[in-house]
Amino acid sequence: MESAIKGQLGFMHFEDIVIEAVRDMVKDEIKKRIRQKLDENPALKNEIREAIGEIVTAKINEAYALVKLTKCGAELGLTIVPKEVRERLEKDIASLLEREVSQVIERI
Repeated sequence: MESAIKGQLGFMHFEDIVIEAVRDMVKDEIKKRIRQKLDENPALKNEIREAIGEIVTAKINEAYALVKLTKCGAELGLTIVPKEVRERLEKDIASLLEREVSQVIERI
């Protein structure tokens, strides 16, 4: 009984792999046809590139806005704590940000 169950699970796993492979082949064929049509229409290809650039810019602006909002939240939080605690937190936050920014710059 146990080997029958394992056999079933192994078959299902193989079946999933085959389905995934077929999906990948379909995706590749669709991509190929899209590229072919775009190569035939340079104006549309250029417009799509511009739109993608706008999306990337929008995502960067979104990330910047989130960072700015986080900074504002931290500033607001610091205004409601006692002065001694605020000074310690400011130093800790500055140190943390310095480390994080340095790591980001190193990755670039």
